[in-house]
Amino acid sequence: MKNNMLKKGDVKANNNKIGMFGGTFNPIHYGHLRAAEEVRERIGLGKILFIPSGTPPLKVEDLAPAEHRYEMTRLSIETNPLFQISDIECRQVGKSYTVETIMALREIYPDKEFYLILGIDSFLDIPSWYQPERLMELTNFIIISRPGFHFSNLSSMITTDARILSELDTCELQSHKISLKSGREGFLLNVTLMDISATAIRRLVRSGMSIKYLLPDAVESYIIFNKLYFSDK
Repeated sequence: MKNNMLKKGDVKANNNKIGMFGGTFNPIHYGHLRAAEEVRERIGLGKILFIPSGTPPLKVEDLAPAEHRYEMTRLSIETNPLFQISDIECRQVGKSYTVETIMALREIYPDKEFYLILGIDSFLDIPSWYQPERLMELTNFIIISRPGFHFSNLSSMITTDARILSELDTCELQSHKISLKSGREGFLLNVTLMDISATAIRRLVRSGMSIKYLLPDAVESYIIFNKLYFSDK
């Protein structure tokens, strides 16, 4: 089973592979950025496409307007030529659904292979998403570690030896490639876990406390200049 493990130096970047990293990014922080960089390097993706959400299907507490979240994301990635940003969801009228976003991106990039990057928690929630079966057929998946969640929780959604999942949970194994039930590729990947959350950052801002070193300086300055998250209104 371990021959499916990805080893450092084994994976070369493939410009035909695009990692899709979506989220509210409310605000984006170093946890997001470091995870994206590790995924790009270890899976061999040509680039990571950050996709700030427009209006998410589920209500998000203290959500900054889409144009601000887009700009914060743009500022955070501008020094990395392998990170790009898409406004495909921000400019959409109405709620944003991942399955529709991927179908639109496949039309824009017909020759590219897409990999949707999700934390364990988000992947577990897919059955409640819009058109989950169709989503699983449209793209490959990269499932990354998240604080408080375990790869062994995925046993009901993927067909993988329990021992492999256990070794991922204990970090004896750093990565593992699987075949999903839809026929698409899947990667289980341990990434550096940073105890940083957008919720905590917003709380610090409201309390008048420093958010330095939790996110890029440009994002911190943008939040302060535009008075984002200073109140619950």
